[in-house]
Amino acid sequence: MKSKYPRWLMWSVVISDMALINVAFLLAYYLRYEVQLFRPVDPIYDNPPEVYLPFAVVLTLLLLVTFKIDGVYEPRRLGSWLNQMYAIVRATPTSILLMVGFAFVFQPNVYSRLIFVYDAVFIVLLLGIARMTLGLILGKLRKHGIGVSRVLIVGGGEVGRTVIRTVMAQPELGYRIVGLVDDQTESSLSIGPIPALGSLAHIPRIIAEQHVDEVVLALPWTDQRRILDITQQCERLGVRARTVPDIYQLSLNRVDVEDLGGVPLIGTKPAAIHGANLFVKRVMDLMIGGLISIAALPFMTLVAAAIKIDSPGPVFFRQKRVGMHGREFCIYKFRSMHEGAEEEQVRLLEYNEATGPLFKMKDDPRMTRVGRFLRRTSMDELPQLFNVLRGEMSLVGPRPHIASEVARYQDWQRQVLEAPPGMAGLSQVSGRSQLSFDEQCLLDIYYIENWSPALDIKILLRQIPKVLSGEGAY
Repeated sequence: MKSKYPRWLMWSVVISDMALINVAFLLAYYLRYEVQLFRPVDPIYDNPPEVYLPFAVVLTLLLLVTFKIDGVYEPRRLGSWLNQMYAIVRATPTSILLMVGFAFVFQPNVYSRLIFVYDAVFIVLLLGIARMTLGLILGKLRKHGIGVSRVLIVGGGEVGRTVIRTVMAQPELGYRIVGLVDDQTESSLSIGPIPALGSLAHIPRIIAEQHVDEVVLALPWTDQRRILDITQQCERLGVRARTVPDIYQLSLNRVDVEDLGGVPLIGTKPAAIHGANLFVKRVMDLMIGGLISIAALPFMTLVAAAIKIDSPGPVFFRQKRVGMHGREFCIYKFRSMHEGAEEEQVRLLEYNEATGPLFKMKDDPRMTRVGRFLRRTSMDELPQLFNVLRGEMSLVGPRPHIASEVARYQDWQRQVLEAPPGMAGLSQVSGRSQLSFDEQCLLDIYYIENWSPALDIKILLRQIPKVLSGEGAY
C-alpha cells in the first residue's frame, strides 16, 4: 500500500534537508572558529568558510543519497519520527566518516577534525527537530484527508484481523480502514472500530460510496477464484487491489518454514515473547524497572501521604488479576477510590462507558480527590513496579484484567494472555481508555507477535507524553 502524499510535500522534505545540512555546517563552523569550544584553533587550521565549501556540497549530496537508500523519503516512513531518526542517526556518522577520510587523503592540512564532530551533532539535532515538526504537519494534513489511503478489507477472519491490527498499531503509515466485507456470518460483525459493510457482492458499490483507494484481500487460500474476480473488478474501477497470502490459514506473523532435506515443512512459531526473548525482556524489566523504582521512591512517599490525608483507608489497593498463561497474581496500585468501591460497582453497571467485558466510567463517583489526579496521570500504577521486579508483570505488555472479565474473552482475544502483562502497552499509547476493548486486544496481539527490545523502548518513550497530557485516561 502506498500513502497519497502530494509530490510538493516530498520535494519540500528533500529541500529542507539540503538547507538544514548546510545550516548545520555553518553552526559547526561558528562553534569551532568563533566560539572555539573545548580547544583553541591551531593557526594551521584557521580557514575561512569557503575552504569548506567542497566538503559541504559533497556531504549534502552524500547524505541525501544515503537517506534515499535507507528509505528516509519513503511516504510510509515520513510519519514515524523514531524510524526517521534511526535512519538519520545511522547515515550521518557514516557519511561524515567517509568525508573525513576523503578530506585527509586529498587535503590533510586544511580541515579541523572537531568541525566534523560538531557538524554531525548539528545535522542530527536539526533534522530531528524538522522531522518532529513534519510529524505534526502530517497529522494536520491527515485530519483533512491528505496523505491518507482509504482501505477496504475483504475478509474478516484471522488474516483480516492481522491486517487491521497492523494498521491500527502504526497510524503513522497513513492508512484509514473504512470497513470490511465478508460473506461468512460469524465474520460479518464489526471488528473493533471497523464496521462491517456487507457481503462480497457489494464491493463495487462500497468502493464508490466510501471513496476507497485500495482493497486488501484477506480471504482464505481456497477462495482463489473469488480473489481473482474481485481483483478484476477493482482494476475496472481504477482501484488497486492487494492480496495478503494466507498460508493454510495460519497467522502470518507466526508462520515457520523449515527445510527437511529439500522438503519444506510449514508450521507455527510460538509467540515472539518466548524462550530467549522472554529472558531478554525480563533483564530489561529488572534494569529499567529498578532504576525507575529508585527514582520514583521519594515521589511515591509523597503520594502515599496525600492519599492518607485525603480519605480514610489503606494507601495501596490490592486485587487479583490474570497474567501470562492465565496465572493469577496480586496487583498493587495506589488507592484512588474510597473504601467499599468494588461492592458499589454493581449499581453503576448501567453507566458503564467501556465495551466488551471491562467497566469504565469517566466521572466515576467512587473516585477520591487525590485519586482523580492519580488516574489522570497514571500515577496510581506506580506500585506495579514491585510487580515488575517480582516477575509478575513487565514494564510493557497487555493490561491484566480480573478473572470474571477474562472469562468473557472471545477465543481470539485470549491471545493477549501469551505475554506478561504490562504497566504500559501499545494500546495505552494509542488511545488508552478511548479505545474499545476489541481495539485494545488487536493492538496487544500485534505487540505480542512483533515484540522486540526496540519496540519496548519505543512504547516507553511514547508513554511519557501520554502521561504528562493525561490523554484518554480515566
